[in-house]
Amino acid sequence: PDEIYVFTPKGKILVLPKGATAVDFAYSVHTDIGSRCLSVRINGELKPLRSQLRNGDTVEILTAPYAKPNPAWLEYVITGKARTHIRHYLKTMQYEQSAQLGERLLNQAMAALRIDPDSIDESKWERVIRATGAKSKQDILTDIGLGRRLGIVVAKRLANGEAASSEEKPSPLVIRGSEGMAVEFAKCCSPIPGDPILGFIKKGQGLVIHTHDCPVIRKTRVDPSKCLDVEWDSEIARQFDVSIRLEVRNQRGVLARVAAEIAAAGSNIENISMEGEGSYTTINFTLQVGNRMHLAQVMRALRKITDVVRISRVKA
Repeated sequence: PDEIYVFTPKGKILVLPKGATAVDFAYSVHTDIGSRCLSVRINGELKPLRSQLRNGDTVEILTAPYAKPNPAWLEYVITGKARTHIRHYLKTMQYEQSAQLGERLLNQAMAALRIDPDSIDESKWERVIRATGAKSKQDILTDIGLGRRLGIVVAKRLANGEAASSEEKPSPLVIRGSEGMAVEFAKCCSPIPGDPILGFIKKGQGLVIHTHDCPVIRKTRVDPSKCLDVEWDSEIARQFDVSIRLEVRNQRGVLARVAAEIAAAGSNIENISMEGEGSYTTINFTLQVGNRMHLAQVMRALRKITDVVRISRVKA
Protein backbone atom coordinates (compact mmCIF):
# COMPACT_ATOMS: atom_id res chain seq x y z
CA PRO A 1 0.00 0.00 0.00
CA ASP A 2 1.07 3.58 -0.71
CA GLU A 3 -0.51 4.93 2.49
CA ILE A 4 0.07 4.51 6.20
CA TYR A 5 -2.33 5.01 9.08
CA VAL A 6 -0.95 6.68 12.21
CA PHE A 7 -2.51 7.91 15.44
CA THR A 8 -2.44 11.15 17.38
CA PRO A 9 -2.07 10.83 21.19
CA LYS A 10 -5.88 11.24 21.43
CA GLY A 11 -6.48 8.32 19.07
CA LYS A 12 -7.38 10.25 15.93
CA ILE A 13 -6.29 8.44 12.76
CA LEU A 14 -4.33 10.34 10.11
CA VAL A 15 -3.61 8.99 6.64
CA LEU A 16 -0.19 9.84 5.20
CA PRO A 17 1.78 8.69 2.15
CA LYS A 18 4.31 5.93 2.69
CA GLY A 19 7.68 7.41 3.65
CA ALA A 20 6.14 10.37 5.52
CA THR A 21 8.18 11.77 8.40
CA ALA A 22 7.30 13.29 11.75
CA VAL A 23 7.42 16.76 10.14
CA ASP A 24 4.87 15.68 7.51
CA PHE A 25 2.67 14.43 10.36
CA ALA A 26 3.03 17.74 12.24
CA TYR A 27 1.90 19.79 9.23
CA SER A 28 -0.99 17.41 8.59
CA VAL A 29 -2.25 18.06 12.13
CA HIS A 30 -2.01 21.86 11.81
CA THR A 31 0.24 24.39 10.07
CA ASP A 32 1.16 26.00 13.43
CA ILE A 33 2.12 22.59 14.86
CA GLY A 34 4.40 21.99 11.88
CA SER A 35 6.01 25.42 12.08
CA ARG A 36 6.65 25.10 15.84
CA CYS A 37 7.67 21.45 16.05
CA LEU A 38 10.81 20.81 18.05
CA SER A 39 10.94 17.04 18.55
CA VAL A 40 8.71 13.97 18.37
CA ARG A 41 7.70 10.97 20.43
CA ILE A 42 6.88 7.89 18.38
CA ASN A 43 5.22 5.17 20.42
CA GLY A 44 6.42 6.94 23.56
CA GLU A 45 10.09 7.18 22.49
CA LEU A 46 11.88 10.42 21.57
CA LYS A 47 12.97 10.27 17.94
CA PRO A 48 14.52 12.68 15.37
CA LEU A 49 12.04 14.75 13.36
CA ARG A 50 13.33 13.12 10.16
CA SER A 51 12.13 9.69 11.37
CA GLN A 52 9.89 7.93 8.86
CA LEU A 53 6.56 6.75 10.27
CA ARG A 54 5.18 3.23 10.06
CA ASN A 55 1.67 1.86 10.02
CA GLY A 56 0.08 1.99 13.46
CA ASP A 57 2.56 4.42 15.04
CA THR A 58 1.28 6.77 17.73
CA VAL A 59 2.90 10.14 17.14
CA GLU A 60 3.17 13.05 19.57
CA ILE A 61 4.70 16.30 18.31
CA LEU A 62 6.50 18.45 20.90
CA THR A 63 6.42 22.17 20.10
CA ALA A 64 8.01 25.35 21.42
CA PRO A 65 7.09 29.02 20.82
CA TYR A 66 10.64 29.81 19.66
CA ALA A 67 10.90 26.87 17.23
CA LYS A 68 10.71 27.64 13.50
CA PRO A 69 10.96 25.74 10.20
CA ASN A 70 14.43 24.52 9.28
CA PRO A 71 15.68 24.56 5.66
CA ALA A 72 17.00 21.01 6.23
CA TRP A 73 13.41 19.76 6.57
CA LEU A 74 13.00 20.13 2.79
CA GLU A 75 15.49 17.30 2.36
CA TYR A 76 13.14 14.73 3.85
CA VAL A 77 9.50 15.89 3.94
CA ILE A 78 7.40 14.34 1.18
CA THR A 79 3.90 15.85 1.50
CA GLY A 80 2.96 18.85 -0.61
CA LYS A 81 1.46 20.68 2.38
CA ALA A 82 4.68 20.47 4.40
CA ARG A 83 6.89 21.51 1.48
CA THR A 84 4.65 24.46 0.56
CA HIS A 85 4.49 25.88 4.09
CA ILE A 86 8.22 25.42 4.75
CA ARG A 87 9.16 27.13 1.47
CA HIS A 88 6.72 30.01 2.11
CA TYR A 89 8.19 30.58 5.57
CA LEU A 90 11.78 30.48 4.31
CA LYS A 91 11.00 32.87 1.45
CA THR A 92 9.33 35.31 3.85
CA MET A 93 12.23 35.09 6.31
CA GLN A 94 14.80 35.60 3.54
CA TYR A 95 12.91 38.70 2.36
CA GLU A 96 12.74 40.20 5.87
CA GLN A 97 16.32 39.33 6.82
CA SER A 98 17.69 40.56 3.48
CA ALA A 99 15.86 43.87 3.98
CA GLN A 100 17.46 44.24 7.44
CA LEU A 101 20.91 43.52 5.98
CA GLY A 102 20.19 45.88 3.08
CA GLU A 103 19.38 48.69 5.50
CA ARG A 104 22.69 48.14 7.31
CA LEU A 105 24.59 48.13 4.00
CA LEU A 106 22.80 51.31 2.87
CA ASN A 107 23.60 53.07 6.16
CA GLN A 108 27.24 52.00 5.76
CA ALA A 109 27.28 53.51 2.24
CA MET A 110 25.64 56.72 3.51
CA ALA A 111 28.28 57.04 6.25
CA ALA A 112 31.01 56.76 3.59
CA LEU A 113 29.33 59.59 1.65
CA ARG A 114 28.83 61.60 4.86
CA ILE A 115 25.04 61.51 4.44
CA ASP A 116 22.88 61.69 7.55
CA PRO A 117 20.22 58.91 7.23
CA ASP A 118 17.78 61.14 9.15
CA SER A 119 17.97 63.69 6.32
CA ILE A 120 16.42 61.18 3.89
CA ASP A 121 12.68 61.83 4.13
CA GLU A 122 9.79 59.94 2.52
CA SER A 123 9.69 62.24 -0.53
CA LYS A 124 13.28 61.28 -1.42
CA TRP A 125 12.44 57.61 -1.01
CA GLU A 126 9.35 58.02 -3.21
CA ARG A 127 11.47 59.65 -5.93
CA VAL A 128 13.99 56.77 -5.88
CA ILE A 129 11.22 54.15 -5.82
CA ARG A 130 9.65 55.69 -8.95
CA ALA A 131 13.02 56.04 -10.70
CA THR A 132 14.06 52.43 -10.04
CA GLY A 133 10.68 50.87 -10.77
CA ALA A 134 10.66 49.17 -7.36
CA LYS A 135 7.40 48.53 -5.55
CA SER A 136 8.49 49.83 -2.15
CA LYS A 137 11.36 50.94 0.08
CA GLN A 138 11.38 47.41 1.52
CA ASP A 139 11.94 45.97 -1.97
CA ILE A 140 14.93 48.26 -2.55
CA LEU A 141 16.47 47.31 0.82
CA THR A 142 15.89 43.62 0.05
CA ASP A 143 17.58 44.03 -3.34
CA ILE A 144 20.62 45.60 -1.63
CA GLY A 145 20.74 42.77 0.88
CA LEU A 146 20.55 40.18 -1.92
CA GLY A 147 23.22 41.89 -4.00
CA ARG A 148 20.87 42.97 -6.76
CA ARG A 149 21.57 46.67 -6.13
CA LEU A 150 24.64 48.44 -4.76
CA GLY A 151 24.12 50.36 -1.54
CA ILE A 152 26.45 53.15 -2.67
CA VAL A 153 24.39 53.74 -5.85
CA VAL A 154 21.10 53.89 -3.92
CA ALA A 155 22.68 56.20 -1.33
CA LYS A 156 23.79 58.65 -4.07
CA ARG A 157 20.32 58.59 -5.65
CA LEU A 158 18.71 59.30 -2.29
CA ALA A 159 21.13 62.19 -1.65
CA ASN A 160 20.38 63.61 -5.14
CA GLY A 161 23.66 65.52 -5.40
CA GLU A 162 23.85 66.43 -1.71
CA ALA A 163 26.47 63.78 -0.91
CA ALA A 164 30.08 64.68 -0.17
CA SER A 165 32.26 64.88 -3.29
CA SER A 166 34.84 62.44 -1.85
CA GLU A 167 34.01 59.13 -0.25
CA GLU A 168 35.38 58.10 3.12
CA LYS A 169 36.47 54.53 3.70
CA PRO A 170 33.32 52.86 5.08
CA SER A 171 33.54 51.38 8.55
CA PRO A 172 33.45 47.57 8.63
CA LEU A 173 30.06 45.90 8.66
CA VAL A 174 29.69 44.06 11.96
CA ILE A 175 28.71 40.39 11.62
CA ARG A 176 26.54 39.36 14.56
CA GLY A 177 25.89 35.75 13.58
CA SER A 178 22.15 36.34 13.95
CA GLU A 179 21.42 37.68 10.46
CA GLY A 180 19.77 34.41 9.44
CA MET A 181 19.51 33.57 5.74
CA ALA A 182 20.69 37.05 4.68
CA VAL A 183 24.30 36.16 5.58
CA GLU A 184 25.88 32.88 4.52
CA PHE A 185 29.08 31.49 6.02
CA ALA A 186 31.03 29.91 3.16
CA LYS A 187 31.34 26.13 3.41
CA CYS A 188 34.69 26.19 1.61
CA CYS A 189 36.45 27.80 4.58
CA SER A 190 33.85 27.67 7.42
CA PRO A 191 34.72 31.00 9.12
CA ILE A 192 34.28 31.20 12.88
CA PRO A 193 34.49 34.23 15.21
CA GLY A 194 38.13 35.16 15.65
CA ASP A 195 39.04 34.38 12.02
CA PRO A 196 39.98 37.41 9.89
CA ILE A 197 37.10 37.63 7.40
CA LEU A 198 36.00 39.19 4.12
CA GLY A 199 32.48 39.74 2.83
CA PHE A 200 31.34 39.26 -0.77
CA ILE A 201 27.98 40.30 -2.17
CA LYS A 202 26.71 37.51 -4.39
CA LYS A 203 23.85 38.49 -6.66
CA GLY A 204 20.57 36.92 -5.59
CA GLN A 205 22.21 35.24 -2.62
CA GLY A 206 23.24 38.08 -0.34
CA LEU A 207 26.36 38.45 1.74
CA VAL A 208 28.79 35.50 1.84
CA ILE A 209 31.50 35.50 4.52
CA HIS A 210 34.91 33.91 3.82
CA THR A 211 38.14 33.77 5.78
CA HIS A 212 41.00 36.00 4.58
CA ASP A 213 43.05 32.96 3.60
CA CYS A 214 40.21 31.01 1.96
CA PRO A 215 41.77 28.90 -0.83
CA VAL A 216 38.67 29.31 -3.02
CA ILE A 217 38.88 33.11 -2.85
CA ARG A 218 42.58 33.02 -3.72
CA LYS A 219 41.77 31.11 -6.91
CA THR A 220 38.80 33.29 -7.91
CA ARG A 221 38.92 36.65 -9.62
CA VAL A 222 36.65 38.78 -7.44
CA ASP A 223 34.99 42.06 -8.50
CA PRO A 224 36.31 44.65 -5.99
CA SER A 225 32.92 46.43 -5.98
CA LYS A 226 31.39 43.26 -4.53
CA CYS A 227 33.87 43.09 -1.63
CA LEU A 228 32.94 44.34 1.81
CA ASP A 229 35.07 45.07 4.85
CA VAL A 230 33.48 43.06 7.65
CA GLU A 231 34.35 42.16 11.22
CA TRP A 232 32.88 39.96 13.95
CA ASP A 233 30.71 41.36 16.71
CA SER A 234 32.51 41.12 20.07
CA GLU A 235 29.65 39.12 21.58
CA ILE A 236 28.27 36.25 19.50
CA ALA A 237 26.27 33.56 21.27
CA ARG A 238 25.63 31.06 18.47
CA GLN A 239 27.68 28.01 17.46
CA PHE A 240 29.52 27.58 14.14
CA ASP A 241 30.48 24.48 12.16
CA VAL A 242 34.18 23.81 11.70
CA SER A 243 36.03 20.80 10.24
CA ILE A 244 39.09 19.16 11.79
CA ARG A 245 41.14 16.14 10.74
CA LEU A 246 42.86 13.74 13.13
CA GLU A 247 45.39 11.05 12.35
CA VAL A 248 45.30 8.44 15.13
CA ARG A 249 46.91 5.13 15.91
CA ASN A 250 44.59 2.18 15.50
CA GLN A 251 44.08 1.36 19.16
CA ARG A 252 41.00 -0.01 20.89
CA GLY A 253 38.78 2.75 22.27
CA VAL A 254 40.59 5.68 20.64
CA LEU A 255 37.42 7.02 18.95
CA ALA A 256 35.55 6.90 22.27
CA ARG A 257 38.36 8.85 24.00
CA VAL A 258 38.40 11.46 21.22
CA ALA A 259 34.60 11.88 21.38
CA ALA A 260 34.75 12.19 25.19
CA GLU A 261 37.39 14.95 25.01
CA ILE A 262 35.36 16.85 22.41
CA ALA A 263 32.28 16.68 24.64
CA ALA A 264 34.29 17.68 27.73
CA ALA A 265 35.53 20.76 25.85
CA GLY A 266 31.90 21.83 25.31
CA SER A 267 31.68 21.03 21.60
CA ASN A 268 29.12 18.98 19.67
CA ILE A 269 29.98 16.51 16.91
CA GLU A 270 27.85 17.23 13.83
CA ASN A 271 29.42 14.71 11.48
CA ILE A 272 32.19 12.10 11.45
CA SER A 273 33.90 10.00 8.77
CA MET A 274 36.87 7.64 8.92
CA GLU A 275 39.34 6.33 6.37
CA GLY A 276 42.57 4.36 6.35
CA GLU A 277 43.92 0.92 7.04
CA GLY A 278 46.84 -0.60 8.91
CA SER A 279 48.40 1.15 11.89
CA TYR A 280 46.79 4.59 11.40
CA THR A 281 43.31 5.97 10.73
CA THR A 282 42.25 9.44 9.59
CA ILE A 283 39.12 10.76 11.31
CA ASN A 284 37.29 13.78 9.88
CA PHE A 285 35.01 15.66 12.26
CA THR A 286 32.56 18.50 11.76
CA LEU A 287 32.27 20.16 15.16
CA GLN A 288 30.29 23.06 16.57
CA VAL A 289 32.34 25.72 18.34
CA GLY A 290 31.67 29.22 19.62
CA ASN A 291 34.83 30.87 18.29
CA ARG A 292 38.48 30.39 17.44
CA MET A 293 39.53 30.22 21.10
CA HIS A 294 36.98 27.47 21.71
CA LEU A 295 38.37 25.52 18.74
CA ALA A 296 41.91 25.93 20.10
CA GLN A 297 40.72 24.59 23.46
CA VAL A 298 39.21 21.51 21.75
CA MET A 299 42.37 20.87 19.73
CA ARG A 300 44.62 21.23 22.81
CA ALA A 301 42.52 18.65 24.64
CA LEU A 302 42.76 16.23 21.70
CA ARG A 303 46.55 16.62 21.43
CA LYS A 304 46.88 15.28 24.97
CA ILE A 305 45.54 11.89 23.82
CA THR A 306 48.65 9.76 23.29
CA ASP A 307 47.20 7.96 20.24
CA VAL A 308 46.50 11.22 18.38
CA VAL A 309 49.44 11.64 16.01
CA ARG A 310 48.36 14.74 14.08
CA ILE A 311 45.49 17.23 14.19
CA SER A 312 44.60 20.09 11.87
CA ARG A 313 41.76 22.38 10.90
CA VAL A 314 40.42 21.63 7.43
CA LYS A 315 39.62 24.21 4.76
CA ALA A 316 38.70 23.34 1.19
